[in-house]
Amino acid sequence: MSLLIVSIDNTILNVALPSLQRDLDASTSGLQWTIDVYTLVLAALLMPAGSAADRIGRKRVFMTGLVVFTAGSLLCSLATDLSSLVVFRGVQAVGGSMLNPVAMSIITNTFTDPRERARAIGLWASVVGLSMAAGPLVGGLLVDSVGWRAVFWVNVPVGLVALLLTLLFVPESRAAHARRPDPVGQLLVILLFGALTYAIIEVPSAGFLAVLPFGALALAALLGLLVYEPRRAEPLIDLRFFRSAPFSGATAIAVGAFASLGGFLFLSTLYLQNVRGLSALHAGLWMLPMAVPVLLCAPLSGRLVGARGPRPPLLIAGVAMTVGALLFAAFGAERSDAGLLLGYALFGIGFGFVNAPITNTAVSGMPRSQAGVAAAIASTSRQLGQTLGVAVVGAVLAAGVGASAYRDAFVTAARPGWWVLTGCGLTVLVLGALTTGRWARRTADETAERLASPAARDAAQTRA
Repeated sequence: MSLLIVSIDNTILNVALPSLQRDLDASTSGLQWTIDVYTLVLAALLMPAGSAADRIGRKRVFMTGLVVFTAGSLLCSLATDLSSLVVFRGVQAVGGSMLNPVAMSIITNTFTDPRERARAIGLWASVVGLSMAAGPLVGGLLVDSVGWRAVFWVNVPVGLVALLLTLLFVPESRAAHARRPDPVGQLLVILLFGALTYAIIEVPSAGFLAVLPFGALALAALLGLLVYEPRRAEPLIDLRFFRSAPFSGATAIAVGAFASLGGFLFLSTLYLQNVRGLSALHAGLWMLPMAVPVLLCAPLSGRLVGARGPRPPLLIAGVAMTVGALLFAAFGAERSDAGLLLGYALFGIGFGFVNAPITNTAVSGMPRSQAGVAAAIASTSRQLGQTLGVAVVGAVLAAGVGASAYRDAFVTAARPGWWVLTGCGLTVLVLGALTTGRWARRTADETAERLASPAARDAAQTRA
């Protein structure tokens, strides 16, 4: 239920963007910030939320997240202008940062058998498909009948029910040894993500020279993380995780896949409503060919990971996502209904297969005591990818449209954005092939051994 409200929030809001744009007189960059402030705050806070849950109790942090997210959703529905909506979306994200990585840590510590865990993760991840299927329809219906504010009301009853069920049924758990807070590392992460996103979104309107200092700040923050974090005994981001090729691959694949998702939803929603002139509900119906395959393929992907490992679903995902985006980039699939349906269906199949192997690979082989941190890094990669996808594709679109008539210029202006999404699909395909072989598994085993505590290493050697 927590994954449902966090995931459905963006799919519902994407359908509401044109209505919100008209009501609040928002520019393209304003729409980008409405989406990106949410994913940006999530990306910045997921890792400390995961480690805090390992330290003070997963159930406690999870319930706090539900309360804050539900309250933030209610505030969003009351926003009177774009600025207040952006602020309240940030409040939502503070709560959301305490949900998904903590839920994944709870699952990881409940299902210890690798096959059972892979299937549980696949089932859990299928909720993303459910949100993608239900989000456009529910959002379109609410926008057409009530208005864009209603899309935030959905989260309130679901959040309250989830809070009650968590109180009754979820056991409390903690890590035997969790990382200490790392305020310097957290500040560097916020500076990196925030400055980079601002530079990308604002460059079309402000110009390259105006955003250059923010790009320099992002680079400085990245270098600071690389220098500072290895010096800490318990860093916010344990760079040793990335010595595992599967973990590094899963992180990069998550960025590419979710960048593709963010850009795909952003372009599709604006095209269907602002260019084709469809209502919000009809636009939601048109997105079903993308959403339904995600719903159907996600649990299948989980079973495939449990039976054959992450390689087959990642290759399927990479091929389908690449071809789906390429149809729009090179062949103008949006010119015909058949092309639009085929492109949406292929993308939905690809995205349906990609989530379970990312999550399973990120936590497999890692010590259970660090499950929250590992899952949080994977979740951070997803949110960072979606943030960058909307930022880059939106910036390309804004630069291409310029002062031209929006409807006439949209298709041509969106073409470079579709090429960006094609590149994201190729990233999934290539890294899925490179980071799932024997060499990659060997690096994962070596990394897990380095990360294990001395007592755990001695026990493992004794068993051997």
